[in-house]
Amino acid sequence: MVSPEQDDLEDADFDPEAPVELPLDGNLDLHLFRPRDVKDVVTEYLWACRQKGVLDVRIIHGKGTGALRRTVQSLLPKLPEVESFRSASESDGGWGATWVRLKPLGPGESE
Repeated sequence: MVSPEQDDLEDADFDPEAPVELPLDGNLDLHLFRPRDVKDVVTEYLWACRQKGVLDVRIIHGKGTGALRRTVQSLLPKLPEVESFRSASESDGGWGATWVRLKPLGPGESE
């Protein structure tokens, strides 16, 4: 059990503006982020995955009202590194997730 004093200390150490390090495993769960940060998070995550050679990425946006899905799917065609995208199959999250295929790095692009 956490005492109120311990809970207050943990809250005092929490910085919502601090950078969050995510594993580049091809799965991005947007439930962890504020809606206003989603476009930047998706853009940066896809760029980092591509640099590491992770070309198939599942973005988990949830089913909810569909607002996050629409945000993500309207952003993806604007990103030059995106080759294609599609809604996930039922076993991969259905319409609560989007699969993205990234273009491989070309000659002269740094890894």
